[in-house]
Amino acid sequence: MRLITDDNDNRGVVSIDEALQLAMERDLDLVEVAPNADPPVCRIMDFGKFLYQKKKRERQSRSQQKQIEVKEIRLRPKTDDHHLGFKIRDARRWLESGMKVKARVRFRGREIQHPDIARDMLNKVWEELQDVAIQEKSPGMEGNTMLMILAPASEKGKK
Repeated sequence: MRLITDDNDNRGVVSIDEALQLAMERDLDLVEVAPNADPPVCRIMDFGKFLYQKKKRERQSRSQQKQIEVKEIRLRPKTDDHHLGFKIRDARRWLESGMKVKARVRFRGREIQHPDIARDMLNKVWEELQDVAIQEKSPGMEGNTMLMILAPASEKGKK
């Protein structure tokens, strides 16, 4: 097997016994890093420290990722304009802070026979928020609800 020591010194091809002896002398582990190579490559290292550093790097990369939060405004076909104004104001605030917004109109009973009312309502929401949002998904039926997804307009430049 090809051996690489803990100070990145390439020892060349050595026997398994010799590699294990070197690892024991340095009080470290012998780790196979490339089993499919010809000959296989092993490295002398502190495997516990290696795993700790790997986990630490993964945790740090996860914390640096930006999590996009999705907020939702729920409406009904009978929602009046005054209440809709409050919902639009909330949606505007969320979009300006970088969150996505789902606008959902939920039907109950016979209300589902009039999807045009919900489509008009979602189009009104879209017209009010056009300056701060882009329409990621246009209004469409999903079961007994009509759904539209809005994303912050600042994302438009990133894509």
